[in-house]
Amino acid sequence: MTTLPTRTVWTRRDPFTEFDGLIARSFGPGALRPSGSPAGYRPAAETYREGADAVVRLELPGVDAEQDVTVEVTNGRLVVRGERRDVRGAEGRTVREFRYGTFERSFRLPASVSADDVSASYDAGVLSVRVAGAYAGTEPRQIAVTTGATGAPVVDAVEAEPAGAAEAGSADAVEAEESTQG
Repeated sequence: MTTLPTRTVWTRRDPFTEFDGLIARSFGPGALRPSGSPAGYRPAAETYREGADAVVRLELPGVDAEQDVTVEVTNGRLVVRGERRDVRGAEGRTVREFRYGTFERSFRLPASVSADDVSASYDAGVLSVRVAGAYAGTEPRQIAVTTGATGAPVVDAVEAEPAGAAEAGSADAVEAEESTQG
């Protein structure tokens, strides 16, 4: 019979950890991740548009970006992999809310993007990946409509951008994919 951990005044209740523990106890420790993948976590990410570029930012505090993070373009995807190491060990801790282990995030890229268009930088615990030209050529263009046998245009071809499209990034050039880890 499995007993639940005793709660004290100093123990903070974490329903996600409790749920993970319930699944692990019920189905085994490998039930929370795909077969063969190591345990890890999924860092928070955001994507946004800056002009014709797409920017992907991932929160990676406490990670040695030069040694423990790889950024690559493969099969039309931007893949960020790495590991957040626990250098302190678990001894002596009464509360542990940080997540450690390996991670992988994957983002679909437009076909026109190559590895040469991607650059990455790390500052203050945030990895920023810039995909140059990801939105190039995505501005809407009005097409001339002709009528009758004369072929006279009813509407001239005009380069136009709908109101708010620049801010909102209406066509998502970089889309997050579900990760196989974490």
